[in-house]
Parts: sequence; C-alpha cells; structure tokens
Amino acid sequence: MTNPKRIQMASSGSGGGGFVGMGDRGIYCGGDDRNGMDYITISSAGNATDFGDLSRAPNGATNVSNGTRMCNAGGYSGGYTNTIDYFTFASPGNSTDFGDLTAAHGNHANISGDTRGIFMGNTRGAGSEYANIDYITIASTGDASDFGDTTQARYSTAGVWSATRGVSCGGTTGGGSSLDTMDYITVASTGNATDFGNLVTATHYCSGSSNLTRGVIGGHSGATGVYNKIQYITIASTGDASDFGDLTDERGDAGSTSNGTRAVWGGGYAASPVRVNILDYITIATTGNALDFGDLTEARYTGSGASGI
Repeated sequence: MTNPKRIQMASSGSGGGGFVGMGDRGIYCGGDDRNGMDYITISSAGNATDFGDLSRAPNGATNVSNGTRMCNAGGYSGGYTNTIDYFTFASPGNSTDFGDLTAAHGNHANISGDTRGIFMGNTRGAGSEYANIDYITIASTGDASDFGDTTQARYSTAGVWSATRGVSCGGTTGGGSSLDTMDYITVASTGNATDFGNLVTATHYCSGSSNLTRGVIGGHSGATGVYNKIQYITIASTGDASDFGDLTDERGDAGSTSNGTRAVWGGGYAASPVRVNILDYITIATTGNALDFGDLTEARYTGSGASGI
C-alpha cells in the first residue's frame, strides 16, 4: 500500500474577486492524520487561525472551490475513502457531507471553477495507480461523475487552471520515481486529457496554484529527497515549464492556495524536522524566491489548500 503519510498535499482552489474559484481567505485542511482546518488572509502575511474540523482526518485529500464553497474529497483515513465534505468559506465551522467520489481514492490533481470541481488521476494503494478523472458541480451536493482519463495512470500531481483549462503537472506511477509530463483538459466539457508539455524537473508530492494565466508548481519530495524548486507554465499555451525560483525551505507534501495575486504554500514534509508549520508566498505574476508568510496552527503535511470569498 502507498504510505499514507507520503501522499501529495493537494493544490489550491480559486474564486471570488474576478478569479475563477478563488478569494482572499485561504484554507488548509487535514493532513498527517488530522481533521483540523486553518485559515489565513492571503493578502496579509501572518499566522493561521483555526477554522473548524473535517468529518475525517485524511492524508492526500483534494480541495476544489467555486470561491464560495469548498469541497474536500477522498484521501487516506484508515483506508482510502470516497467521502466528499464541504463548507462555506465565510462561516468558520465544521464540514458537512457533500456526496461520494466514483471510487475510494486520493492523491489527485485538483481543478477548480465557478461551476465544476475536477479531480485528475489517483491512487488506491501501492501498485494501483489510475488515470480516471472525476468531476462534481460544486454548488449542488451529490456524487461525482466520470469525466474521462489522463494520458497515463499517475498520482501525486499538482493541479493549475484558467477559466477554461485545467492542467495536471508531474506525479508518479509509484516506486518513488517522478514524472515531468503534464496533461490538460477543457473544464466545461468531458473527455480524455491531452499532452501539454514537460516540467523543468520531474516532480511529485508537489502542489500548484494559479492566477488563471500562469500556473505555479512548488516543492517536491520523493525517493531522491526533498526540494524547494518552483516552476511555472502559461496555461493558455501548451509547452514546457520554466524556472520561477525557490520556496523558503526544501519540502514536499505542502498545501497551496492563491487569491489570484499571491500563492501561499503551507506545511509540508522536510528532511528535518519531518513535519513543518511553514507558510511562504510568492507573487504569481513575477519570478523570484518565496518569502516568509507566517505559521500554521500546527506542523503538518499531506493536507490540502483552497481559497474563497
């Protein structure tokens, strides 16, 4: 079985303020067998505050957001689960049942939109990597539906998106090796993914954010260690990634979120100490190294991030 402690900390959601599925309140959920949720104000550096609790304590769950509501799906919690929880960004408190994924799995790339949330690729245990893509209508509770397939079975990928396109970046087919390939889908349709290009560096246990034009992918941890590299792509134009800069610390399994201007990575798996409470940020439209933002309420990894309101 895939080590439940070494599952991707999924990428951000997006919504309000003119950005599809993003807002200025960033939420970090679960991870490291914890059900707690923290929140930050992305435009103002500072420490996180407790938001409430999920119904379970998932590792490798994935968040999607329409800017008002966030859904947290799947992950490992004593076994892989198909549970989808949701909450409203404006109201701190505990999550509510939304419905179920098409199967019990985790480690997806997440794609957020004003209407749909999409989960690309997954794992259900060691040697069981899958290419399937699920989607939900975020505003309406209910079960996920089949969307299509990624170009190959993979998991622990980073998701970035524009108003029309979602891109799944990197990942692994198991055994600790990383992929440099990227796939994309058209959010409003259904169907199989198409090749997008290649990352600068093959990576998994990474996480991504976007400003709807540029997607940024940060962090990595795998068989060869942990790294601080940040890469970026222009979402509307297929092609290879470019170097952006570095996170403040080498780590993977961090959650990420964005308000469309800033991207903030939270927590993660580092060489020593193993789990960290670090929050660091970049300005997506520029390039350069990340800066210190503050701290999560507790050190954690394998959680997930999103933003809204």
